[in-house]
Amino acid sequence: MEKKQSLTTSLIVVIVGAYLLTYVFPSLQSQLALLYGGNFANGYFPGVSTGQWYRLFTVALTHGGWMHLTFNMLALWSIGESVERYFGKVKYAIIFIGSLLCASLTSVYLGPHNIVAVGASGAIFGLFGALLVIGKKAGANYQNVIGVVIVNLIITFVVPGIDWHAHVGGFIAGLVISYPLTFLKRT
Repeated sequence: MEKKQSLTTSLIVVIVGAYLLTYVFPSLQSQLALLYGGNFANGYFPGVSTGQWYRLFTVALTHGGWMHLTFNMLALWSIGESVERYFGKVKYAIIFIGSLLCASLTSVYLGPHNIVAVGASGAIFGLFGALLVIGKKAGANYQNVIGVVIVNLIITFVVPGIDWHAHVGGFIAGLVISYPLTFLKRT
């Protein structure tokens, strides 16, 4: 019997593929990245505030370089597989997309309005939150899960240029979205 590809693997393929496209066509990144937008002193900048709501989702397809992409995809692969196995594809997709949306909204409305944000880490932090909710039920070592979450939150606040609004928004969304899903039958 043929094993079906995981949604996590599919997400990684799509995100890496999109990054390669933005690498080849750099102007594409500015069309997909997250930006509040609006009228600024030096001219008009399109963004979420000017009706480009798609940016709330396409931000996950952009990254700030090979290192950023590599670390995000390693985190997605290592955490996503466990969360997907526990919840199933449908609930996993709900957690990922819901966390991505909440992370983007938190970034756009609480962060600086003239800064471009890139990356899938808001959604990945949502998966951290989900893993914290399911921890022992999924067979994870709870101390390791908490340690990984703490280390990643420390990195968020210590390394300059990281959009901590998106990370915290995604993490909280992952907790909130995944908790009620633990009571529903696996799909």
